[in-house]
Amino acid sequence: MPADAAVLAEIPFFHFLDAEERISLAAQLEEVSLPAGQVLFNYGEPGDCLYVIRGGKAEVFFKDDTGTRIVLEVAGAGDVVGELSLLDGGPRTASVVVTEALEALRLDRGDLDAFLGAHPHAAIDLLSAMGRRLRVTADRLRHTASRNVNVAMEDTRTQVQIVADWIAEFSGSIAFLILHIVIFAVWILLNIPQVPGAPMFDPFPYGLLTMVVSLEAIILSVFVLLSQNRQAAKERIRGDIEYEVNLKAEMEVAHLHEKVDNLAAATADTAARVRHVERLLDRGARS
Repeated sequence: MPADAAVLAEIPFFHFLDAEERISLAAQLEEVSLPAGQVLFNYGEPGDCLYVIRGGKAEVFFKDDTGTRIVLEVAGAGDVVGELSLLDGGPRTASVVVTEALEALRLDRGDLDAFLGAHPHAAIDLLSAMGRRLRVTADRLRHTASRNVNVAMEDTRTQVQIVADWIAEFSGSIAFLILHIVIFAVWILLNIPQVPGAPMFDPFPYGLLTMVVSLEAIILSVFVLLSQNRQAAKERIRGDIEYEVNLKAEMEVAHLHEKVDNLAAATADTAARVRHVERLLDRGARS
């Protein structure tokens, strides 16, 4: 059953169409009802239609090279899914499954071709809508840069871990060494009989000093081990982030290869058409 043109006026994707174009397009749309769990289309399938969601929800997702399911968005009322493949003729770039009973409008490729044939200017309107959606997508991508391992670890530190890191860092510094040299020298001087007025609270062999140093070594070793455990966790996160970066780079390179292949194919097709037109012109000139 054809849809009401007033419905399209509420859909952001069709805001650029005028009233006459919306009426004409509404006549091409088919109302469909889909239950939860129904798959609208899968990644890589031919793009032969789009869906305008009037009610319910659908999950747009894909799986990366590691098999991880990545949800791009949960489409709801007013959203359009499947428009990219319908417009450019390429395969589906994501899968879509119904999560809540869906009421939608379906537009097939043949109906879209008929609509654009009757309203050529509408193609510019649809491209404008696509451009706006691509801007939103690009803005999202700007905020998905690879994580900084140091920031990731800093955000999760407890007060004890902060203290442990500071103690471990200070105990490995020159200032720590100089401080202990000064303390040991003063301690020994205060316990030498030859020094006039020495209190001699810890005479040779300096048993109290030995005990204090031993206790300090035990406490420091615990803090250093805590810090080392955090460093090991940081290295694991670093490894995960490096893997993510390498995977992103690999996918980008593959995407660039695909674009170059498509460009080469389009160039070859255009060249073939130009040669065909030239042959037709030559035949017309001869006749």
